[in-house]
Amino acid sequence: MERERLTAFSDGVIAIIITIMVLELRAPHETDWTALRELTPIFLSYVLSFLYVAIYWNNHHHLFYTVARVNGAILWANTCLLFWLSLIPFATAWLGQNYLATWPVVLYGVALLMPALTYKLLQTVILRASGTDPRLALALGNDIKGVMSPLFYGVAIGLAFWNPIVSEAIYALVALMWIVPDRRIEKFAS
Repeated sequence: MERERLTAFSDGVIAIIITIMVLELRAPHETDWTALRELTPIFLSYVLSFLYVAIYWNNHHHLFYTVARVNGAILWANTCLLFWLSLIPFATAWLGQNYLATWPVVLYGVALLMPALTYKLLQTVILRASGTDPRLALALGNDIKGVMSPLFYGVAIGLAFWNPIVSEAIYALVALMWIVPDRRIEKFAS
């Protein structure tokens, strides 16, 4: 299979994920500013989740730039990533409506942790695939953010039982770490 077909499918799924999230934003019936203020947690959870999905899309694009040919293992690893990403809208909606509650914050953390783990799996499968340039392994070798992110998610999930706001701050911190695109693959490709 050509990589363009897989990336087009992935782009479509990611676009649908974003669309589902934005459809959860409901306009208030009231017409004053206080009505918008009450929607702040829902809006902030949407912004954070949009940022995460955009980060995955960006890094997915860069990663697949390095792939010459797609095999079955890559297809399944990519599908697994898309599955976990597709659960972000549900976790986002629950978090936005219950941002101070423990279990919505825990579920949101799991919804962030699982795509991080499956993205790492996808990288590993791509590295093992035939036809992949061995320089990619060198480019991905020093993956500090990729190792630290799941650890931060795990800590945040645990802290949600103590203080959900601290967990949410950690989730935002990890997103900020990834705002700067992963330059390792760009250096490899040039």
